Amino acid sequence: MTELNRRKMLIVSGGATLLGAMGMAQPAWAWSPSGSVAGAGAGTDPKWVWDAEADPVVAAMLDRGQVAAVNQALRTWTRNDQPTPSGLPPDLREFVEHARRLPPWADQSKLDAAADFMKVSGRFVNLLNGLGGGMLSTAIPNEARAVYYSKGGADMKDRVAKTAKLGYDVGSLNAYRPDGQMIVSAVKTRLVHAAVRHLLPQSPHWQQGIPISQNDMLVTWHTLPTYTMRKLTDWRVRVSSAHSAGYLHSWQVTGHMLGIRDEYLPSTWDAAHAQSKQVLDPAMGPTREGVELTDILLDMLAEQTSPGRVDRPMVNALARHIIGDRFSEWNGIPREPIWDPLIGTAFPALVAFHEKLIPLPLVPQAAWVLDEAIRQYIRLWLSEGRPVNIEIPDMNRPS
Repeated sequence: MTELNRRKMLIVSGGATLLGAMGMAQPAWAWSPSGSVAGAGAGTDPKWVWDAEADPVVAAMLDRGQVAAVNQALRTWTRNDQPTPSGLPPDLREFVEHARRLPPWADQSKLDAAADFMKVSGRFVNLLNGLGGGMLSTAIPNEARAVYYSKGGADMKDRVAKTAKLGYDVGSLNAYRPDGQMIVSAVKTRLVHAAVRHLLPQSPHWQQGIPISQNDMLVTWHTLPTYTMRKLTDWRVRVSSAHSAGYLHSWQVTGHMLGIRDEYLPSTWDAAHAQSKQVLDPAMGPTREGVELTDILLDMLAEQTSPGRVDRPMVNALARHIIGDRFSEWNGIPREPIWDPLIGTAFPALVAFHEKLIPLPLVPQAAWVLDEAIRQYIRLWLSEGRPVNIEIPDMNRPS
């Protein structure tokens, strides 16, 4: 066993005790639905709520052996304004027709403000949603194991491309407009989640009951907009009140379209931060699967950002800088004695330069290597220059 593997095993075994203690200390559900976009609700613990609309329809489709035909039909549906594809089973077609409708509280002016925000700060938002959110997700035991043991875990490049498509579509300038693709991507992802809920409990490697509860989806939701807004504040990225409200609204709509109940979606940033403390913080910890997935993801990122010029140590240092030492240790991301201090100096200077807080002569040379890596990441990692189809799985991870 190599020293690195020994270290990773120590991280996981040592974290298991911590995780057990955290689980025992988890408070009962106490977040009030009065702080949600619905303004009211039953207050049911989301750990015991799944997707009552999608789950039975997708389970029946899987049991009928119709996945291949359904995926073939759904490949033709790529834009929000296209009709629901013909050839779907009647019950699935009825569900899709219902699920593709925006909530009545969706506000196009706020969605337009979110698009404008991406024009101004998309570089850092995409970095936080992609690299930051991705690294946090592998430090969530339920999510890491669900990804690892489902079909997508066997081909992480394909799995990441599909996840990245969702992130790219929600951040696009026309996300929810007729010529956009976010409605399509959200509905397809909702179908994927329903399939995983049906399939994963059949895996001998999965012992956690029914996966992807409403609580699990909220945990993931907070690794994206809530975490991103917190980090932007920490980095002193200026965000106007209109952009802040628009960005939150875009993710409220996205949460609804993914099947999160309105009574669980925070109505304000204050409500989001309060909910995040209850659902995200105690859900995080180390796992062997999370360490392995992190290693794969960072290898892919090192390959994508600048093939042949930027090596893995720089990517490790960037990841550590973004998510911090605790989550990095849980994910088995090694310290880099050369790159860690360079990124620690260069990244804040790069942010300050883009925010026009410091002049060009004060930006260190290492910042431009980092800036190019981020640019390549956004260009290649989020699009990969090829069409990506979000497809319903028909099996768990083959092994």
